Amino acid sequence: MRDMGFLVGVAQSAIQIGYKLVRESSSMEVYSKGDRDLVTEIDLEVERRVRGFLLESTPEIGFLGEEGGQSGAGTVENGFWVLDPLDGTANLVHGVPLVGISLALIQGGEALVSAIALPFLDLQYGAAKGLGSFVNGKRLNVSTTDSLPHAMVSIGDYAVGQDAAEKNRARLNLTARLAEQVERVRMFGSAAIDLAWLAHGRIDATVILSNKTWDTAAGVLIAREAGAVVVDRHGNPHNVGSTETIAANPALVDRILELVRVSTGSPN
Repeated sequence: MRDMGFLVGVAQSAIQIGYKLVRESSSMEVYSKGDRDLVTEIDLEVERRVRGFLLESTPEIGFLGEEGGQSGAGTVENGFWVLDPLDGTANLVHGVPLVGISLALIQGGEALVSAIALPFLDLQYGAAKGLGSFVNGKRLNVSTTDSLPHAMVSIGDYAVGQDAAEKNRARLNLTARLAEQVERVRMFGSAAIDLAWLAHGRIDATVILSNKTWDTAAGVLIAREAGAVVVDRHGNPHNVGSTETIAANPALVDRILELVRVSTGSPN
């Protein structure tokens, strides 16, 4: 495995490619990927360009992109770069500036290095395992909010596509229970933003009842390195195989987890 400092630099350079493309692009061709699921030419171009840069910079590390799938010569030992070229595509299409580019290096089921850029908000996040997380060069720490009535909690998008109605029963139940107990519930439409803003102290917890690696891996590392606890609905440490992503500051995680368990009918 390459030196950690080198890999951090590669991740930041790669995310800059996406940052500039999103900020400067004038193309907005939109295609359907399925039921209420969109992709734009910007998604595709960011992934093409970042994939090429990473395969040239770290040819021994594989690549997995949301739009184009897997490529490269990655191994269990060397790992894979995982990219969501635009997390929040629906936001972009509707002119909502809550859009993220999310990149992580996965090895042994967890992220070692990650970077998230929010191009329309001029925020660039990064983290390396054991070395902390940062935004625009400033060290991050989660909030110290310790009561649900003072907590702002974000939730992941409602489901679309196959089995959406069944999946949304739990999501709607969770929304209702949170609305009864927390200060505010927010849906940003981007898992990268959910987790980065938890690390930033802008929200106090996030509950995403799914776990697509390209959506969550980078943000999970950034949140953990800022002091967040990230688990699945059973309270087990979150990894790439988890089926949901529940993250909060240490003072709130047990209460958030209990609300999730009650809402989804999960055993303790």
